[in-house]
Amino acid sequence: MNDLVQTILVSLVVILALLFIVKKFVWSPKRKKATKDCDHDGCGC
Repeated sequence: MNDLVQTILVSLVVILALLFIVKKFVWSPKRKKATKDCDHDGCGC
């Protein structure tokens, strides 16, 4: 029974790690870029 629990936990951790890697490096959503249509010069808004 203990081996089964360890196998399930290791599998879960590996799956979560792979999902994190895919989300971080492969799947990149369109990020909003800061627009420079501000009326103030050099304000960083």
